[in-house]
Amino acid sequence: MGQGGLPFPIVGIGASAGGLEALELFLRQVPAGSGLAFVIVQHLDPTHKGVLPELLQRTTTMEVVQVRDRMKVKPNSVYVIPPNRDMSILHGVLHLFEPTAPRGLRLPIDFFLRSLAEDRQELSIGVILSGMGSDGTMGLRAIKEKAGVALVQTPASAKFDGMPRSAIDAGLADLIASAEQLPGKILDYLRHARVITKSEQPPEEKDLSALEKVLILLRAKTGQDFSLYKTNTIHRRIERRMGIHQIDRIADYVRYLQQNPQEVELLFKELLIGVTSFFRDPAAWEYLQSEALPRLLASRPEGRVLRAWSAGCSTGEEAYSLAMAFREALDQVKPKSGLKLQIFATDLDPDAIDKARQGLYPVNIAADVTPARLQRFFVQEENGYRIGKEIREMVTFATQNLIMDPPFTKLDILICRNLLIYLTPELQKKLLPLFHYSLNPGGLLFLGSSESLSTFTDLFAPLENKLRLFQRRESLLAEPIAFPSSFVPAQPGVPKEFSSVKPAANLQSLADQLLLQHFSPPAVLTNDQGDILYISGRTGKFLEPAAGKANWNIFAMAREGLRFDLGSAFPRALRQKQPISLKGLKVGEGGSSQVVDVTVQSIQEPEALRGMVMIVFAEVAAPLVPQTSARAKPAAAGSARFVALEQEIRQTREELQTTREEMQSSQEELKSTNEELQSTNEELQSTNEELTTSREELQSLNEELQTVNAEQQSKMDELSRVNNDMRNLLNSTEIVTVFLDKELHIRRFTPGADKLFKLIPGDVGRPLSDIASGLLYPEMMEASREVLRTLVFSERQIAASDGRWFLVRIMPYRTLEDIIGGVVITFANITAAKSLEADLRQEIAELKGLLNAGG
Repeated sequence: MGQGGLPFPIVGIGASAGGLEALELFLRQVPAGSGLAFVIVQHLDPTHKGVLPELLQRTTTMEVVQVRDRMKVKPNSVYVIPPNRDMSILHGVLHLFEPTAPRGLRLPIDFFLRSLAEDRQELSIGVILSGMGSDGTMGLRAIKEKAGVALVQTPASAKFDGMPRSAIDAGLADLIASAEQLPGKILDYLRHARVITKSEQPPEEKDLSALEKVLILLRAKTGQDFSLYKTNTIHRRIERRMGIHQIDRIADYVRYLQQNPQEVELLFKELLIGVTSFFRDPAAWEYLQSEALPRLLASRPEGRVLRAWSAGCSTGEEAYSLAMAFREALDQVKPKSGLKLQIFATDLDPDAIDKARQGLYPVNIAADVTPARLQRFFVQEENGYRIGKEIREMVTFATQNLIMDPPFTKLDILICRNLLIYLTPELQKKLLPLFHYSLNPGGLLFLGSSESLSTFTDLFAPLENKLRLFQRRESLLAEPIAFPSSFVPAQPGVPKEFSSVKPAANLQSLADQLLLQHFSPPAVLTNDQGDILYISGRTGKFLEPAAGKANWNIFAMAREGLRFDLGSAFPRALRQKQPISLKGLKVGEGGSSQVVDVTVQSIQEPEALRGMVMIVFAEVAAPLVPQTSARAKPAAAGSARFVALEQEIRQTREELQTTREEMQSSQEELKSTNEELQSTNEELQSTNEELTTSREELQSLNEELQTVNAEQQSKMDELSRVNNDMRNLLNSTEIVTVFLDKELHIRRFTPGADKLFKLIPGDVGRPLSDIASGLLYPEMMEASREVLRTLVFSERQIAASDGRWFLVRIMPYRTLEDIIGGVVITFANITAAKSLEADLRQEIAELKGLLNAGG
């Protein structure tokens, strides 16, 4: 836990090719007791044991460990991903997964940084070091969306600049520095960053004046008004920028904005940052493609061009996903020819729209797009994947401010995902009726996983509530529609809101209206909760407004005599899907009473009214009462009381019967639920046993791995000692040795070889024949080939151009498996022996001369 009892920050570090050196430089500069935890995700060979923890432990005093499944992260520690695993984090605990993507397409850095952003929110820190490709870019986007901080190694200081450059080009880097400078940048940021709690603070606790000045500067520079965005969201993003620049007071940040116009642009980008990807929330897209779109296509006539609007499309992934899902839905249902889809995709950020128009995405979209879709809808290029022409032509991109600009209309599909959550509740309540107005009857609304309809269930019917897919309902709005021009204060004299213009009347509509008013029975249309949506005819005899706050619910407005029977018939009509008739109900008292028949029916057709309820009131003539004498009046009064008691008993019996039916239904449901729970409990017990067995197996495997690791470490130590002995042996003999492979290319050479050949370390791998030599031995390569062919060693005394002599021995190179792997050439300096031999020969010659002269 960090200061104040809050969770400590976790630094997720992504590295690939050339990352070892960068990691060593980074960890050397992390001070002891920093209070941070570091989780390293590197692209590792899945077939080899990871030795990265041992290598990094030499550079830092923090404990460096290789991650085990369900390992809890602690501060002042370094955690390294094991080979051939993906890693995620939940509540500060690391979890390992078997990788699903084939080797070469894995994106472990993105996978981890995305989960880190969800788990640590504003306390998540992403660092991208040297590496090839674009892994980590999507992860940094997720971290920034959660108000975390993103740091990138300077491309010039990285051995491989692919990953750093990808993050920088995407505009995600908050701080760019060399590997050894990044730890200091992180600590400076955390020292000045403010911890933002999730609880809403009262406005008076924040410097609203300075915050409004920031919004004014943003509007002056970009033309966009952020005053209708959630104050807490804006304040959190501003404080993040203040932490990056180490500014403590928001008033000081206002001055910084005035002096640095480029910071206004950066803050603008910061406020618009959002996480998007292809087919985000796959279950929702699967339902849209397999269920919702086929139904929509079947309801549209031949030759129709469907219209869709992707509001807040960012860099275009949502819009292109809809286009691909539409094409696949067409293939699935094979409807009549001529159906097409035109998508209008809009966003506030012009740079995001430019990227969407280009349609070029990094290779790491393979994590979200299936190989079949990549092959069908994309064209692979050197730097990634580009949207194919078939999909690109379906989408039209444009910059648009949803709050200020007019909406698209006559739509069949409207996608607005993870945008409403940034807007104030008041603005959301104005946008949802506007979306209802923009959609055609039966049109689809697709919201984000964290968004809901709030109180507008009368406007949209859920297709799949958990997946946030809704269908437009036909409904009378309680309030007129508010268009974007009315979202901000209107000018005096200008109407603030707008309602639909009535169509011009014709003979048929006038006749229908006359029939409805004078000859059709009174009726009301309600939703499944009894809220009145439409009234036909005069219903004043049967309904009246209830006292108190206005309530348009049928049960609150029903007059005495209707309320009980209507309350019992309404749920039965919803359950049975059949009309329920109520005969001879008496409404009112005394001379103003009225007998009425009531019909309650749940509507199934047309589709737009499905789920609603129609209640029809039919007046019945009261039976004639014969004239009676005054003496008969007491008997009539007693008879009336008897009839009232009978009616009350009948109502009580019906209520009891309804209660019994509901109880029986509830008992059946409870019995079914109990059976399901019992089955689930058995499955959980079985799963628990399997987990126990798996745990024991993992413990055994862990012990085996520890044993193998100890053996490997012992072997490495032994190999190190043998290498030292061999090096000292070769150096002490003063015999120059050159090792060649089967192609007679240089494999290795000992010190001193550079005196005979013009050798440098970079010559390893080159043919020895290409290297200039001071030996007078032009046949050496041919002799080497002969040794390889015959396996018979060769030995010759060879002179050098500087007068030295060497004994050159060429022998086959045998491996431990007794395989010939090349040749070994040794050069022993015999210059002294040769000189001694020459002197001896000269003395012998002189002695022979003297002997001959004496003889």
